[in-house]
Amino acid sequence: MRNVLLLAWKEIRSYYGSPMAYVVSAAFLALTGQFYVSGVSELLPEASLRAVFTPMTFALIFWAPIASMRLLAEEQKLGTLELLLTAPLRDWEIVTGKFCALVAMLLGIIAPTLVYVVLLYWYASPDGGPLLTGYLGLLLYGSAAAALGLFTSSLTGNQIVAGVTAAVALLFLTLASEASGLVSGLPSALLAGVSLPAHYTAFVAGVIELRNVVYFITFIVLFLFLTTLSLESRRWR
Repeated sequence: MRNVLLLAWKEIRSYYGSPMAYVVSAAFLALTGQFYVSGVSELLPEASLRAVFTPMTFALIFWAPIASMRLLAEEQKLGTLELLLTAPLRDWEIVTGKFCALVAMLLGIIAPTLVYVVLLYWYASPDGGPLLTGYLGLLLYGSAAAALGLFTSSLTGNQIVAGVTAAVALLFLTLASEASGLVSGLPSALLAGVSLPAHYTAFVAGVIELRNVVYFITFIVLFLFLTTLSLESRRWR
């Protein structure tokens, strides 16, 4: 666990030592703020963040590739990944440490949006349940996107390729539920089943369904496992 925390802290310091971290955070807050302001007439009577949570998830499919693309791809390009693999670190510790760093970065861009919650409580009396579940779902959604991004970063030494691959995959998983309406039968069920937004909607409504929690946790574990396998395969090349 100590190795995991040390590696996570190293990545967090590196991320926040770059201007890109603050540019991305500012862009995320500006984008969600725009939706908050434009939907304020709807938000205050309803006293919820429904109009903001969905744009947040859409923004996350671009944040995740940007935040994760360098974590393993850059290590491969610089040759430092080999040093990590020969260090007294297990592959799962490397993957878990970098994933924990991504979750910390995720919390860092989500935290400023709590100002919207403060404003809601200032001007109205919102139901705290949907707000809590909405943010819980957002954390799971972002963590899933980060896990996929980390996996694509392990496949190549080119950050741009890793980032674009992750963005395309996440965009597909975002639009899958819409595409499911264009087909029928098993293909429709499969597309709806893998859709990220389809499993997030209930959280925004204030409902925590076990199947949705299991989906996100399974998604995260699967891609962390695949990332670990990807690192292990490098030992035999």
